[in-house]
Amino acid sequence: MKDNRRSDYSGFKRKLYIRLVCIGVAAPVLIYLFYRRFWHRRGGDWLVAVFRSLFRISDEEAHRLYTIIFRGNVTFFWIAAIMVLFFLLLWVILNWFTNYFDAINRGIDGLLSDDGDISLPPEMAATERKLNEVKSELHKRAVDAQLAEQRKNDLVMYLAHDIRTPLTSVIGYLSLLSEAPDMPAEQRARYVGITLDKAYRLEKMINEFFEITRYNLQQITLTKEKIDLCYMLVQLTDEFSPLLMEHGNTAVLDADEDLTVCGDPDRLARVFQNILKNAIAYSSSGTEIRITAWESDDDVVIVFQNQGKTIPREKLASLFEKFYRLDAARTSDTGGAGLGLAIAKEIVTLHGGTITADSHDGIVEFTVTLPNH
Repeated sequence: MKDNRRSDYSGFKRKLYIRLVCIGVAAPVLIYLFYRRFWHRRGGDWLVAVFRSLFRISDEEAHRLYTIIFRGNVTFFWIAAIMVLFFLLLWVILNWFTNYFDAINRGIDGLLSDDGDISLPPEMAATERKLNEVKSELHKRAVDAQLAEQRKNDLVMYLAHDIRTPLTSVIGYLSLLSEAPDMPAEQRARYVGITLDKAYRLEKMINEFFEITRYNLQQITLTKEKIDLCYMLVQLTDEFSPLLMEHGNTAVLDADEDLTVCGDPDRLARVFQNILKNAIAYSSSGTEIRITAWESDDDVVIVFQNQGKTIPREKLASLFEKFYRLDAARTSDTGGAGLGLAIAKEIVTLHGGTITADSHDGIVEFTVTLPNH
């Protein structure tokens, strides 16, 4: 890396070095040329004439003054002349050098503009490249943040709109129950069941609101310990049995009974819950969801596989973005606020692991890799 940086600025350093050498050579050469062209055999007469005119003295006194002041210190005067010229040329070089700072400042200003690429002098190619990389990254982050904010706003709007439906139903059926105390028991039971179902749906939507609000406010901290991973996955499948049955799916677990992993049990449980919930939501009815876990070198690998629609490759990377929903239809029961997989990725990353998605031939796989230490 250091060698590359050295070569990046080699053109700039070479140009600066050449100019410094040039002024170091130019100063004595110019003074010598001045001496040969203008001063040799004439300079003394000029100074005598200047002294005579300036101080209104005789020619003899002017010669004596010239001898005392100049002839006795001729070496000092010529060295001083060289130094003065050297620093004048150096001042010119420094002005040239500061132009690069002006160019860099203009480049920094260009980071926030919507104009094209930042352009600097050729010898500043390394800085130009880095500034353009930063500008590109800033633009990408701004676009991603705008998209995430738009998705969040859309979801909030959709959820707010959809909440009205179950809320209206709850109010309507409760009003009927309140206004007809002598309603037949069978009809009352049916209305109570519908009301309870709508209330559960309303609760689910409100929880999604809390999830959206809480996502960027909470700071995830890990409390690691040795976890019986096989037992955790068994508990997971038991916990999701009602949802699996509702969707007509079954879960098949293949993991060694003594398989363990080091991590935060609550956080990892949430990761697996989010992935399994997603697998159930997007799997075909009557199909298996396979959960496979094994130890590989210093890592533990957990794979969730379900059968459903093949996810286009260009959408796979977006699955882990905040507020992204594969099913964009707001009235669909599949998918929530689009935070489950984003939170899962954040937790896995904090554990030093990775989470990836793959899809082909109607098979969808989520692979979690965790370090076992």
